[in-house]
Amino acid sequence: MKTFKSFSESDNNLIIFDALNLAFRWKHSGAAEFCDDYIKTVASLVRSYGAEKVLIACDKGSSSYRKQLYPQYKQNRKDKFELQTEAERLQFEAFFKEFEHTLDTLAEHYPILRFQGVEADDIAAYVVSQRAKLGVKHTWLISSDRDWDLLVKPDVSRFSYVTRKEVTEENWHEHYEFNPEDYISIKCLNGDSGDNVAGVPGIGPKRATDLVREFGSAWDIIASLPVVGKNKYIQNLNQCGELLQLNYKLMDLETHCGEAIGEANLKQINEILEIL
Repeated sequence: MKTFKSFSESDNNLIIFDALNLAFRWKHSGAAEFCDDYIKTVASLVRSYGAEKVLIACDKGSSSYRKQLYPQYKQNRKDKFELQTEAERLQFEAFFKEFEHTLDTLAEHYPILRFQGVEADDIAAYVVSQRAKLGVKHTWLISSDRDWDLLVKPDVSRFSYVTRKEVTEENWHEHYEFNPEDYISIKCLNGDSGDNVAGVPGIGPKRATDLVREFGSAWDIIASLPVVGKNKYIQNLNQCGELLQLNYKLMDLETHCGEAIGEANLKQINEILEIL
């Protein structure tokens, strides 16, 4: 069975790339051919973070697990896609053709973790959960997707190619006004407009943070319902216990990544991790 090693000096770190997310760097710039630049960027980051172990995590369609739970999941993206002009459609097809070529080239050097109906977020979450078995010192997540900050821990950090900044446990409060362990509860209360996941009406980031500070996690908030209060957003909250439970299933990557990936795909990932 083929083993995968990077070509850089190692600091015994693991690096996980959000493949499609990174590719959009070139789509936004209008580049028609970006395979060589993409490969060079990956190699540069592998060297910069002293990664002995490298994984490429890639979406393949939206999450089947989440679509079963919530059929409107990412429907807003599908609706937007259907409104494309012919020129936009052709440009998008050309982008994906180049992206597939890039993945094929990457596969000559690194393992590609990609499964139908599975998202890179869940793959990254599962690998992070298995990091102790890999014997790595630190895990670096390469993505501009702030959802990946749900995975940040003392030995897990994220680098965004968009902001050119790192999010670590040490500098967390430079980026957020709440603690890392509270992030999932904030997301459950706020929802995620990018994924078409509704939050509690009238509750934005500040109110969500205040509620978490007062009651604890979103599970604690659910257990406390109905909450006493005359404000409209409190009345809304009292009607949203089931919504909060659904949002946990949709957005808590660490708890539900195995379900989202599926047993057969997990077996393949574990086989790759054994030889990484």
